[in-house]
Amino acid sequence: YSNVFYLSTNAMASNVTASWRAHKKGALFANPCFTQIHPTCIPVSSEHQSKLTLMSESLRNDGRVWVPKKKNDTRNPNQIPDDERDYYLERLYPSFGNLVPRDVASRRAKEMCDNGYGVGDTGLAVYLDFKDVIKREGKNWVSEKYGNLFDMYRQITGQNPYEYPMMIYPAVHYTMGGLWVDYNLMSNIPGLHVLGEANFSDHGANRLGASALMQGLADGYFIIPYTIGNYLASQTPFNDINHNAFALGMQNINNQINKMLTINGHKTVDDIHKELGNVMWDNVGMSRSKKSLLKALDLIPKIRDKFWNDVNVPGTNNEFNSELEKAGRLADFIDLGELMAKDALDREESCGGHFREEHQTSENEAKRDDENYNYVSAWEHTKDQHKLHKEKLEFENVKLVTRSYK
Repeated sequence: YSNVFYLSTNAMASNVTASWRAHKKGALFANPCFTQIHPTCIPVSSEHQSKLTLMSESLRNDGRVWVPKKKNDTRNPNQIPDDERDYYLERLYPSFGNLVPRDVASRRAKEMCDNGYGVGDTGLAVYLDFKDVIKREGKNWVSEKYGNLFDMYRQITGQNPYEYPMMIYPAVHYTMGGLWVDYNLMSNIPGLHVLGEANFSDHGANRLGASALMQGLADGYFIIPYTIGNYLASQTPFNDINHNAFALGMQNINNQINKMLTINGHKTVDDIHKELGNVMWDNVGMSRSKKSLLKALDLIPKIRDKFWNDVNVPGTNNEFNSELEKAGRLADFIDLGELMAKDALDREESCGGHFREEHQTSENEAKRDDENYNYVSAWEHTKDQHKLHKEKLEFENVKLVTRSYK
């Protein structure tokens, strides 16, 4: 559900609707605020963009991340000598250098740009430079390893990364939250099993690359074939197609569709989605604070009011109507964004994909609070507000320790 931020590396069709509809019917939504930011994305080039492009994390194996030591330096990067460059990840994390985890690399890039060291037309980018590896191993070696990525970057930006450093900036990439499930992949609603990225189960506060694929494979191949069979064996078939729930469901969705089509306001769906995305990125994004989260919780209800009173959805419900589909997705994103801000506000610590500015060390590293926040946040949807349930985490084979990449 990263598209709650409007711009993300996810496919444009990715959405939260199925999970959110289940949540509104009683399924608990767990850890909604945990959001992974990927450090190696092509920066935003204009306000007309609808998606961001992810450059593979493998590029950090050989590329070196840097910014000029001088603020607002507009020189050609090839004209900036080494002693005037700040290879800040190598400086701050000598043991891991450019291979620090995604959340660390992302926050440090944002910090550099916020402090005036960003590059490019917007100042919201840092360099990823392959000059040294090309000199050491040769252009052919680099091409064999990264040629497709270099070609993709050149097609999108018009710049040749063999000759100039790439420009990258963090972007929303993955959300670790999802519907709460037990070890059988069943939610708190009996019979509702949730697999793969739709549940919260495998990632905790962060995730490793490709672990979403692992989760889908593990859930689909090794868990659900056994657990769902065990559940179904204890049930009797349900075949009452005239049950009131079906008619009520159809009535509710038709009412919503008709309402969206008859508002006839002045704002497009994308206008309002962009506004929501800006609020989420600025206040519930890479770093959060009590002030920013309260601001988001003040602004999101206003965006909801604007949507339900001033959106313009063209077309009818008797045709394939992509704008109507997007409107339904956005209605769910608005409600989800509000819950993400509530969850982030409740968690007074920094851990994994959740960084609270009030909770960091003197060296600006994440500061966890294992004594008070060692739990899964499972939110229940009620008529007027969300109710928090806390599932305590118990560690038997590993210890809770603070990581260090120095």
